[in-house]
Amino acid sequence: MSVKRIYLAGPFFNDEEIKNIEYAEAVLKGKGLSFFSPMRHKADGKPGTPDWAGNVFVMDRNEIDRADAVIALYYGNTGDTGTAWECGYASAIGKPVVLVHVYRDADSNIMMHCGCTTNIYIEDLKDFDLDLMPVYEYTGKMF
Repeated sequence: MSVKRIYLAGPFFNDEEIKNIEYAEAVLKGKGLSFFSPMRHKADGKPGTPDWAGNVFVMDRNEIDRADAVIALYYGNTGDTGTAWECGYASAIGKPVVLVHVYRDADSNIMMHCGCTTNIYIEDLKDFDLDLMPVYEYTGKMF
């Protein structure tokens, strides 16, 4: 498999999450990959309205459809429900999903780490081979 386009999933609601998205973007850029980062794209409409919400949903779903793979930043059992949906949708349509665990000591929901193609930690992202897509099972705390 040749991965050329990535959908970068993950929350960006606080400084730490934004910093981690920026780190993942820099890694992907350094690998020469094209990627869609929802944090960088605005949907039409006034934020908080039904029209805007629908536009965000369609835009993000279409970008997952276009991607070769999804990389998702995951913060454990307190993770973002939007990211969980993106991972589930990608998996359901046959896209490989790399679940990037941000915290080593966080509990992981089995539907997340079992439902994704492989599990790595954020510090492993830089060296992870997206073309080979090695499969690593999650072995940390889970529920």
